Amino acid sequence: MTVINTNIKSLISQNAMIKNNRELGTAMQQLSTGKRINSASDDAAGLAITSRMTSQIRGLDQAIRNGNDSISMLQTTEGAMIEMTNMLQRMRELAIQSANDTYTKDDRAYLNLEFQQLKTEINRITRHTQWNGTDVLNGTFVNDANVAGKFRFQVGSNEGQVITHTIGPMGFVESTGTATLGDANATPAGDPTELTLTGDYTIGDKISVTLTNADNEVLTADYTVTGNDLMSPNPLETIASNMATKFATDFDETVTASGGVVTFTTEPDSSSIRYVNTDGALTNIKDLDITTSATSNTSITQMDVAINRINEERAGIGAVINRLNYATDNLTNVSQNTSESRSRILDTDYAKAIAELARTQIISQASTAMLAQANQLPQTVLKLLQG
Repeated sequence: MTVINTNIKSLISQNAMIKNNRELGTAMQQLSTGKRINSASDDAAGLAITSRMTSQIRGLDQAIRNGNDSISMLQTTEGAMIEMTNMLQRMRELAIQSANDTYTKDDRAYLNLEFQQLKTEINRITRHTQWNGTDVLNGTFVNDANVAGKFRFQVGSNEGQVITHTIGPMGFVESTGTATLGDANATPAGDPTELTLTGDYTIGDKISVTLTNADNEVLTADYTVTGNDLMSPNPLETIASNMATKFATDFDETVTASGGVVTFTTEPDSSSIRYVNTDGALTNIKDLDITTSATSNTSITQMDVAINRINEERAGIGAVINRLNYATDNLTNVSQNTSESRSRILDTDYAKAIAELARTQIISQASTAMLAQANQLPQTVLKLLQG
């Protein structure tokens, strides 16, 4: 049948061109983006699988960084312990020297000067060693589960995939700071609303105050001494001033400070100072000296105890470092293999896509030519009219 109004051959060519152009567009998009799946319509199941794989890969990569950060923290901690061990070895050497009766009392006093300085420096290291602002040796670190000294290293891409290690306090308490409430019954009478600070404080000391407010509520607030407090020319005044500011907010009442005295509007019920580092591993060396042969021999024994305690802690840290190294190596392998698996699903196979591009381009050119021919076919009807 010969018709003009409906050119079926032209419609067939147009439909073929539409389909081919869609395939051509897909091939060009895959080649342009490098991805076989650019939308859910390309491969819905593949998109869901690769999305989950992406979450896993990114989680694994972050876990690798977490593991490396954890190793760095533990290495920093052990580095401090290495110096502590070196000083303990020197202290032991001084104790052996002082135990010899060829030395006079004055000689032993000179030896004891270095011995005491090294002991103080060991304790200072335990209080001030930090990694990323976190104290790692003085026992003040408390995790979110309120467990002291327990570090949780997230070395997996999912919840709960952790390695834990506990670092206990390594030093000893040497602070003599006190916080005393005024006593109205004392002689001479003290102001019961005054809290007087005396002595020497160290970082981490906590001053706790409890009072009953006007609404008969029992409230408790703490102030923790910081390094900035102790760097002040007048530490007691600075601590008192900062404490007054904090307690004024905590208790919602007027609290003032003058010198080393904090004054409350309401008479406090109690006050106390808590030391964070009450059971450090090196408490046994706190009161040692080498001023006599007897105390020198005692110090030799206690140096061995202290060195063994540090060795135990270092052994634990070393074991965890090795474990973390293996864990990060495994994470790297898993991330690599998962990335390869995702690539098989998600990424463009360029050889195949280029072949598809060539095919669709040739078909596009051919279909364009056929459409032109189809549009010329109705012209044959004119020959019938000419007869």
